[in-house]
This record gives sequence, C-alpha cells and structure tokens, in this order.
Amino acid sequence: MKYRAVMDSPVGPLTLVEEEGALTEIRFGKRCEEILLCETALLQQAVQELNEYFSGQRKIFTVPLNPKGTPFQQQCWKALLQIPYGETRTYGQQAVMIGNPKASRAVGMGNHCNPLPIVIPCHRVVGANGRLTGYAGGLNIKQMLLQTERMNHP
Repeated sequence: MKYRAVMDSPVGPLTLVEEEGALTEIRFGKRCEEILLCETALLQQAVQELNEYFSGQRKIFTVPLNPKGTPFQQQCWKALLQIPYGETRTYGQQAVMIGNPKASRAVGMGNHCNPLPIVIPCHRVVGANGRLTGYAGGLNIKQMLLQTERMNHP
C-alpha cells in the first residue's frame, strides 16, 4: 500500500510518498491523488526532517529511503548521497565517483530521474563551468536549496 502526505515548504507544496515502510518519492506540488492521503509515522518523520532541513537545523536525513530505479540510476543516487551538505560537484566529478569518468551526460539523466529530490541531493550537482543546470523543480528551487545550505554551512 502507498501512502502520501502533502507539506508546505519554502519551495512550495511537496508530496511525499511512502511504500512498504520507506520514503519512495518526493514530488514538487500536490500530486498523487490516487495514493491514500495518510499521516503515517514515517511520513511524519519525513515532514519533520524536511522542515528541519529548510530551517538549517538538519544536514543529514535519517528517514528510511527506497528509491526505485535502474542499477545505473541507483549508482548515481548513491554518489549524490556522498556529496557533503553545502558543497557541490560537477556531473563529471559524479561520473568519476561511480567509476565511469566518461558518463557525465548519463549521470545527468540518472540525476534527472531521482525520485527523492532534496533528500537525495541532486541539487548539489552543477555544470562543468560551475553554473546551475537542469533541475526537476526548476533552477530557482535548485538555487534556493544551495543558498540554504551555504548559509547554514560552517
């Protein structure tokens, strides 16, 4: 059974989806009407952790995660979790992290499919020139997330 919660955040409404005791999706906006709206303990924890993140009090998420994707996408997302709070990496650097230095474009596509933005921090990946590039929530949200982290990073 899938459950969802909708929370207000500084980047607009977020829909959180839980399945089998783990957070599986975070979607920008209020979507997923077909999924039961329910306040489970896990979804309450996820909302609390996201609120703490937005207020600068949380740098690492502890809510159980289970993002669904291909083995390559899973590799990309594991590498994202290794990028420290308040720091950025390029797609090329992320490709090196997964052991495939020539796969920067493929890494970009893997990041684009990330079902758990913010918690799996694809916003921390920038272009080779240091500029912001695509983000599912929009570049304005990516910029806001990076600014939040920079302001709260020692």
